[in-house]
Amino acid sequence: MSAANRELLEKLKFELAFVEDGGYGRSVRTPRQPTSPFQDSLTCLNFGDPARPHPCAECILMRYVPESCQGEDVPCHHIPLDEESGTIATLDAASSEKALKRWLRHEIDRLEGELAV
Repeated sequence: MSAANRELLEKLKFELAFVEDGGYGRSVRTPRQPTSPFQDSLTCLNFGDPARPHPCAECILMRYVPESCQGEDVPCHHIPLDEESGTIATLDAASSEKALKRWLRHEIDRLEGELAV
């Protein structure tokens, strides 16, 4: 397995743990502002920096973003998470969290399978 895939595996594991621990609940600092999957975790290159100095094109998650959505403001919100191509951008909050957890588990299992070979 390549170093990039190992890095991706670690990020996906972190993201899954973050989601399962309620990481996308309301922020203590800004309770009225909803949190954003991927963007509001350490997975994001621009985490905590509203200036967003790093282009999303440098993000390891871009490999999952359809080419037609790579120019979106938040490309990672357009990663197809289920068989119906539901995304964070198109699903309601409860559905997107369930789909995100399933997708993360699937990708972690797939990458761990590659690692085992």
